[in-house]
Amino acid sequence: MLDELATGTACDSNDDGIRRILNEVAALTGMGFVAVARVTETRWIACQVLDQIDFGMSPGDELRISTTICNDIRESGNAVVINDVSADPRWSTHPAPALYGFKSYVSLPIVLDDGSFYGTLCAIDPHPRKLTGPDMVPALKRFAGRVAAILSERVP
Repeated sequence: MLDELATGTACDSNDDGIRRILNEVAALTGMGFVAVARVTETRWIACQVLDQIDFGMSPGDELRISTTICNDIRESGNAVVINDVSADPRWSTHPAPALYGFKSYVSLPIVLDDGSFYGTLCAIDPHPRKLTGPDMVPALKRFAGRVAAILSERVP
């Protein structure tokens, strides 16, 4: 059973525009799981998901915050982009890739119009992907900005 924050998070992101953005991110990156997540100091809650790899998450579902890279994004405010975890010395020893079975990862902060950190636009895939091209990260940042604009209108 979902608590009030999880239920509200799922409702806030129940938006066709956000679903279109998730599809666009999947098409651009080739990644099989794309999500908007509400990330707080203590929680990671799936807001909206596109799951083409049977990761098994639905809106309102949660991951332990301590097991996610999204927590690093919340703390730093910076995007994380990983083409291939096994070839990246910084991330190859992080527990999240082994725990969740991904080789490529991208996560961008979602900052609302009032300047508050809401969460992340993130994607994972069990295969390495080319995500650091000159046009890729700016495009992903624009997607995160579009999500932020939608949520800024919906989140009290």
